[in-house]
Parts: sequence; structure tokens; C-alpha cells
Amino acid sequence: MTTKLVSVDAVQIDGFKIETKSRQHVSIVDQPPAGGGTDAGPTPLEYLFISLAGCIVTIGNIVAKQRHLPVRKIEVHVEGELDTDVLMGKSTAVRAGFSRISVHTKIDADMSHEEKEAFLRDVDARCPISDNIHNLSPIEFIVE
Repeated sequence: MTTKLVSVDAVQIDGFKIETKSRQHVSIVDQPPAGGGTDAGPTPLEYLFISLAGCIVTIGNIVAKQRHLPVRKIEVHVEGELDTDVLMGKSTAVRAGFSRISVHTKIDADMSHEEKEAFLRDVDARCPISDNIHNLSPIEFIVE
């Protein structure tokens, strides 16, 4: 078994604006003005979908190369719905997370529709982000 430690750091800069660092990369997390932010970057919810879409394309390329499949391009659109009353502290009647997530995928390849569906099932099964959305991973919160 080969394991890999992945880590990121996040620091609140001002209001809802957050600077995140992963390896040598710096990203900004923010909220739109309607949510009290300055719109300097995607929201945490959007980053979740960015991570999912990026993982689908990345794993898709790995699977295609391993299987010598004629995949030229993969495009992904992710959307989901959640009840914002929970994150705003107005309700505890439903879960805080998304009630549904849809991943729309276009695969430019010399493959039948059925072959593309089978390919996407394999990609989904191998995508760590998708796995963490499908399944529970324990989260440990440590106050320092």
C-alpha cells in the first residue's frame, strides 16, 4: 500500500477573504458581495466542485493512458443544491451539505455511449474526491 499525505493551510486575510497554500500554490477563497465578501475567489463550495471536476479529468486521463483509450478531451460541469438555512444557523432540520450533486461529462473519444459510461464509472470509482463525497471519511478537529 502506498500512502500520500496531502495538506493545505488557510489563513483569514480580511472578512471572508482567505489565503490558502498547497505546496507552492496560493489560492484565494472568498464570498460574493451578497454574502459579505469581495468576490476575490471561489467560495469553499465552488472549490469542492472545482476539486471534483479536476479529479474527474485527471483520473480520466490516467485511466485513458493506462488502457490506451482514444480520449482526446474531457469536459466536466458540476452543479448541486443545498439548503443555505443550515449554514446560516436558521435550521437544523436538514443536512448542511448538498442534497444532490450532478456531474455532466463530455468525453471526446472514439468510443460508443456505453463505452463512455463504463469509462466514467471506472473514473468515478478511482477518483479520491468522488470517493470522499460518496463515502464518509473521519474528520478530526484539533484546537491548537
